[in-house]
Order: sequence, then C-alpha cells, then structure tokens
Amino acid sequence: MNTVKNIDIDGKTIFIRCDFNVPKDEFGNITDDRRIREALPTIRYCIDRGCKVVLASHFERPKAGVFTPEHSLEDVAKRLDTLLKIKNRLYFDDSKQGAVITPRAKELFENMACGDVLLLENLRFDKGETENSEEFAKKLSQFGEIYINDAFGACHRKHASIHAITKFYTKETKAAGFLLTKEVNFFSKILNEPTRPFVAIVGGSKVSGKLQALHKLLDSVDKLIIGGGMAFTFLKQLGYEIGKSLVEDELLNEAQLVMDKAKEKGVKLYLPVDIVAAAEFKENTTVKYLPTQEIPKNWMGLDIGPASTRLFREVLNDAQTIIWNGPMGVYEMDKFAKGSTKMAHYVAETHATTIVGGGDTADVVARSGDIDEMTFVSTGGGASLKLLEGETLPGIEALKA
Repeated sequence: MNTVKNIDIDGKTIFIRCDFNVPKDEFGNITDDRRIREALPTIRYCIDRGCKVVLASHFERPKAGVFTPEHSLEDVAKRLDTLLKIKNRLYFDDSKQGAVITPRAKELFENMACGDVLLLENLRFDKGETENSEEFAKKLSQFGEIYINDAFGACHRKHASIHAITKFYTKETKAAGFLLTKEVNFFSKILNEPTRPFVAIVGGSKVSGKLQALHKLLDSVDKLIIGGGMAFTFLKQLGYEIGKSLVEDELLNEAQLVMDKAKEKGVKLYLPVDIVAAAEFKENTTVKYLPTQEIPKNWMGLDIGPASTRLFREVLNDAQTIIWNGPMGVYEMDKFAKGSTKMAHYVAETHATTIVGGGDTADVVARSGDIDEMTFVSTGGGASLKLLEGETLPGIEALKA
C-alpha cells in the first residue's frame, strides 16, 4: 500500500477522502473534533508541497438529494478553517442544493490556486456514494490527479469515494494518508507482535456485533475481560439469574464456545462479579450494587459494580499491551458511567501500550479526561472492529490493486 510520502504529489491537485463524521450536541455544536485534527497532518503535507487540495467526507445518513442543514459539513468547514490556519484559503460549497458536485463546487475548484483547500458537501447527499456507483466515483475523480484515502473510519464500507473511485487511478496515483497508515500499522503490530501480557477489554451492548472479534482475540491475548451489556449473555449461560438485563438468548451456545475456547487456549477470561442494577432505565431511578448472582427478576444490570472494577484493575496490573473496545455500562447516563470511567482511569495508569478502538470507547476516555494518557485512540469504530476480526477492509484492498 502506497503512502502519501512515497508518491509524487508536488504541485498537483489532490483528492483526499477524510472522515469528518464528528459528534454534535442537540444544538449542532461539534463536541469532539478529534477526527478533524487527526486529518491535519496529511492536509498540511499536501499544502506544503504546493498542491490544490480537495477534501471529501460523509456525515451521518441524510436523505440523498435533499438538503438538510443538520447534515451539512458547513460546521466542519468552520472548525477546519480555525484549525488549518490558512486565512481565506479554505473554500466550501454553501449552495445548499443537497448535492455534492454542484456548479458552485466546480466553479470553486476551477478557481483554486496552489495551497488552496476546497471542502465538498456531504458525500451522502448523492445516492451514488453508498451505492458504490462508478459514475459518481468518476465525477469525484475529476477533482484530483492524485487520490489519498485518509478515512480509516470508513474503510470497511464499499462506498464510491472509498472503493469505486480507486479504479480511476493507477497504483502510482493513489495512496494512504498519514492517519490511515498509522491506524493500520498500529493494529497490525499489536495483533501480530504484542508485548505480553496482552489484555483485551471488550464491552458494549451486544455479543452479536463482536463475536468474531472475540474468537480472533482469543488467538492472541493472554487475558480477556468482558463487560457491558454483552456480559449478561455469558452470565446467563453460566446459569445466573440476570433479570431484565440485556441478553441475546440465541447466542448462549456461542457464548459457551467462547468460554470453551478461552479454556482450551489457556486465556484467562474475566466477567463482572457485581453490577449496578435498576428497576428502570432512568437517570433518577433507584439503584442497587449487587453480586451478579443476586439480580432481582424485574431489575436490570446497567453498569459493572465496584468489586468488578477492582478485580479488573488487578487483571491489568502486569499488562504490557491493552486493547479496549466497548464501554462497561450505559456511560451516557452519569449514574451508570462509573464503571467505564474507572476502567479508563485504570487503563491510563498502567505502563502498557494502550489502544482504544471504537467511537463509544473513545468518548468514554475523553469524558474521563484520560484520552491524552492513551498510546493510541482509533478514529474508526466499525473499521477497527473488522481489523480485530481479522477481516480485510475494502478501502485498503482498493489502494493495493
């Protein structure tokens, strides 16, 4: 896979596929601009070489062909302008047409000078993006002599700006940006050559979304911690009463296979020993701290308890490599965020190489104030999970072709 450093880009027009799918609050304010900041090294590298730079990204899931202000990249353009510090040289198509390749976008492109940057509107305003349309991809390719993919978070999708577009570039005119290269190298090194003991922490709501990843991790790790809602499927399989807690009954046998494989491989597997339970899912509800064996039938577990966090801290004590994907509870509510927050603190306090994968987990470590203490925080949730599962990513394979 070529990287932007080993192809000739000087003075050329560069099309960079970024991932600016950033979180916003209910008022439309960007709450975490990490994905924008992570794209800056590639963009600046191209600007410094006298290139005209065209940026493209998706944002959430708008209805194709219809302009909706909440799905526009206008706020991203403003934040990018602040961060790039290239006064009056960042352009954005604000024609509000609910399209990507508009007359205004073409006009801005034609009038660009070396060092200028143009941000196109949300790619998903065109249905051709998610359909992996070659026709749409060909139109996008006209915005750059060189194609750079720096959108690791979207590389697991076969979309036009990730996959089909690469057919219009040769191996010498397409490459990975610095962020994509860093993400792939980190995950490859950690999974193939981890410094041991290697501990994986897997949480989140469902086993189904992470079943393959669990099996793959068991081939590499020395210890596996399972928390979050997915832990209840394992606890039920062990014969515990889990009340109204989230469970996937159809995956009880799969949970047993994971536990059997851990035993066969000599991997130490840890589940919560106590939980924070509530009768209903509300911020002001009454909660109880209970051993996992004592959940009342009409109550549900919404976070790991203090004994579990202390146990998991002991598990991490000798770790040299830690990979964490998925929160330990419903961290969005303060009442059920303590388990995830404490895990973030404990992971940050270790001397291990720490890798955080997944948007929710990154959000947890950001909220807990530990994000700067982590060795590496991935910008891609679905993409990082696919790498953990040992799958190839269409966006990366397309760059190699």
